[in-house]
Amino acid sequence: MFLNYAGGFAETVVELADYERAGLDIVFVPEAYSFDAVSQLGFIAAKTERVQIASGIFQLYSRTPALTAMTAAGLDYVSGGRFMLGLGASGPQVIEGWHGVPYDAPIGRAREVIEICRMVWRRERLAYRGRYYRLPLEGGTGLGKPLKLINHPVRERIPIALAAIGPKNVTLAAELAESWMPIFYLPEKAADVWGGAVAEGTAKRDPELGSLDVIAHAALAIGDDVTPLRDLGRPQLALYIGGMGARGRNFYNDLARRLGYEAEAKAIQDAYLDGRKAEAEALVPAELVERTSLIGPESYVAERIAAYREAGVTTLNVTPLAPSLEARIRLIEQVRALAD
Repeated sequence: MFLNYAGGFAETVVELADYERAGLDIVFVPEAYSFDAVSQLGFIAAKTERVQIASGIFQLYSRTPALTAMTAAGLDYVSGGRFMLGLGASGPQVIEGWHGVPYDAPIGRAREVIEICRMVWRRERLAYRGRYYRLPLEGGTGLGKPLKLINHPVRERIPIALAAIGPKNVTLAAELAESWMPIFYLPEKAADVWGGAVAEGTAKRDPELGSLDVIAHAALAIGDDVTPLRDLGRPQLALYIGGMGARGRNFYNDLARRLGYEAEAKAIQDAYLDGRKAEAEALVPAELVERTSLIGPESYVAERIAAYREAGVTTLNVTPLAPSLEARIRLIEQVRALAD
């Protein structure tokens, strides 16, 4: 699950021990333009024993490739080999607006960052000549040397999860990453939208990476009276489809169109960018709201888990929707049992 610490970060981390006992495998810590994820992941590593910790996501542009590798190796060390490096490009609004660097070549940069990270973890001397990163730096003082990581990492191949939704980026994830993190994963349409890209990347995949781990996110609530909770997903869907980017440069709007909601995607974006957010939320297709969540009676949730599995999902990243810690823990126990 994602770490949702609206009620207080330290208090939420204390609760993770209960989630661990309930069957939680991985906790993801996001990093948009809030607190950095690294300090929080280190704190979580010290307060947990079994659960994997994952960045969800580090942005490609916010750290140099070598620092990304160092950070991952450090988090893997303090967690005793429990870290997963979640990477993604984010978007121009954050990268250029917050970090002040150009948003360019996300696919090429992702490939090179992954290659450099793995060189660092293998403690190879960092001599790299890519299109976007050339190490040591050419020019400058001329004094740069090809160095290698001083420490011996716990693992020389830390798992990498790449967030990707565009066809070329999905192909890259299937080729190079241990895990792929799509968004708005609708099992019935996943093959049409991403199947070709996944197959193309898988054909070039190193067998040593193993099978591609597909991580799909879904809100979770189980019961006979919980279906109204599905509408809690409308604001986020409307934000991403309508407001996460400009007209003609919104990756999530493009995805909604590829999922078959072309007219709805346009209407949502028009309403959202015109400031009519409530209208944009109401325009989100009911099918998309329902089928990208795990909300309903237990039999329905079991059917949806089977649909995710059939579509190729191997890891469920759930957001338990319940008012109390005890109820959220119960949801983790229930979904764990259904998934097993």
